[in-house]
Amino acid sequence: MGLFKKNPFGHILFLKKWLIRLMGAATHRRFKGFNTLQIDGSEIIKELPDTNVLFVSNHQTYFADVVAMFHVFNASLSGRVDTIKNIGYLWNPKLNIYFVAAKETMQSGLLPKILAYAGSVSIERTWRAKGEEVNRQVKMSDVSNITKALNDGWVITFPQGTTKPWKPIRRGTAHIIKQNKPLVVPIVIDGFRRSFDKKGIRIKKRGILQSMEIKKPLDIDYENDTVQQIVEKLEYAIEQHPSFLKVIPTEEIKKEEELNKERQWRY
Repeated sequence: MGLFKKNPFGHILFLKKWLIRLMGAATHRRFKGFNTLQIDGSEIIKELPDTNVLFVSNHQTYFADVVAMFHVFNASLSGRVDTIKNIGYLWNPKLNIYFVAAKETMQSGLLPKILAYAGSVSIERTWRAKGEEVNRQVKMSDVSNITKALNDGWVITFPQGTTKPWKPIRRGTAHIIKQNKPLVVPIVIDGFRRSFDKKGIRIKKRGILQSMEIKKPLDIDYENDTVQQIVEKLEYAIEQHPSFLKVIPTEEIKKEEELNKERQWRY
């Protein structure tokens, strides 16, 4: 790799590699140390094509979710199944992993800007800005940047667009899927909301069992499935369809609501 070789977004790969190494080393114990990350299904990662893969996941913190996925993906690619033991997998990380994030979030401080260089595809949210509800047009440059990232590698997205559970899937994700026809891999995470603050930077509680389940790619008929049908498939795949609420104890739902209020207050 040339010293100044760049990716399609103009980021120097040599610098990006060292950022991933350093950030990975600094965050490893958050998932295998004072907290434990239970992984299931990571053998799927090694079988995926090098480009045009879209990971869809529920969302619990701004940054910790993505950081954990970077760890799991790279560990799996280096031959580790369902474990991130031995941080040596970060020495030669996959450099074409991207994640979709709100532009205002990625510009909110030095650390987010560093994380953005490591792989953010920053977009302007059409439904919310600066904590207020808005209604604005989708920027075509944002859509083309996601397409550019898919053409170059793997993209992680959180189709609910919020860290609050049980919110609707944004239809834009389904449009991206119909347009680009990526291999769609669902991920379900848990425990991050209890481990970290809303940003996913400050450790709120130790000894929490975090979990990440990587599921088999979705069966999608890109030509004939409607946007609504794809949205419903995503809801079921990341276990955020309203029907899941019927099998969750009322006490657990109340605890989640109280936890969200507490995290919002702290944030």
